[in-house]
Amino acid sequence: MYIGIDLGGTKIAAGLVNQRGKLILKKSIPTKAERGASAIISDMADLALTVTKMGGKTMDDIKHVGVGSPGHVDTETGTLVSASNLPFKSLPMRDMLCSLLNKPVFIENDANCAALAESKVGAAKGTKHSLTVTLGTGVGGGIIINKKIYAGFNHAGGEFGHMVIAIDGKKCTCGKSGCFEAYASASGLINISKEKALLHPESLMWQLLKEDGNFSGKTAFNAAKNGDLAGMEAVNEYINYLAQGIINLIVIFQPEVIAIGGGVSNEGEGLFLPLIRKINEILGPSSLPKTKIVQAKLGNDAGIIGASMLEK
Repeated sequence: MYIGIDLGGTKIAAGLVNQRGKLILKKSIPTKAERGASAIISDMADLALTVTKMGGKTMDDIKHVGVGSPGHVDTETGTLVSASNLPFKSLPMRDMLCSLLNKPVFIENDANCAALAESKVGAAKGTKHSLTVTLGTGVGGGIIINKKIYAGFNHAGGEFGHMVIAIDGKKCTCGKSGCFEAYASASGLINISKEKALLHPESLMWQLLKEDGNFSGKTAFNAAKNGDLAGMEAVNEYINYLAQGIINLIVIFQPEVIAIGGGVSNEGEGLFLPLIRKINEILGPSSLPKTKIVQAKLGNDAGIIGASMLEK
């Protein structure tokens, strides 16, 4: 048995995972990041012990513990170098957890963990080369080459959200302009939806706004499903930007599969059918095998499962 821990800015989730990559059970607690590193590391260790006991196991049954963390992770030293939503700098997370759990501990970037899980037991199972792209508040990503995580010589690779797709484009939270994330994230979709709604006072999106309270990643898609012109314009613009970023990834990596996850991916065929059509239209015919674009399968459990698989 293995333990996977998914450390986030708002919650810590841990799960008990068997050798086939099946999540047996999980539990989460608030992170309360303002308390500082020692308290959070202590909570992570306690949560690992809790899920082990919940599963009727002891730590003697656990082979190792894996942690997926946001931010820049140095996997060789086991250090969380930095994370934008956690008050940590050069935190020796691996050693701290090892001392509390007396078990081997591995740490990795959380998006890389999700990509590893999708490649081994999820949407890209059975492939050697795959990418996972997550469309949430930002755009995350992970690269799997020859069934292993690739993160570059400095452990900072795979930041798909911050490749530039529009010169002098929209401002991104990272400080650059024109980043993929500024257009293809759920936040980017919301901004596009607002822009189109303002141009169309008659749009159904205004009625949906009254019902829901706020624009969301679903607003334009729901309006478009009901034949709303502004909603369809917003969805089409969003898909055009998303397709451009995905095409860049295909051209660079030529993976067997790109698994797309995150909240926007829950639109299912309403997203994937026009996205694949646009990608094929731009790339044109080819005699080479094509990258498959699929919906990620593991959802919010991908980080836990992938973390448990580190160094297995």
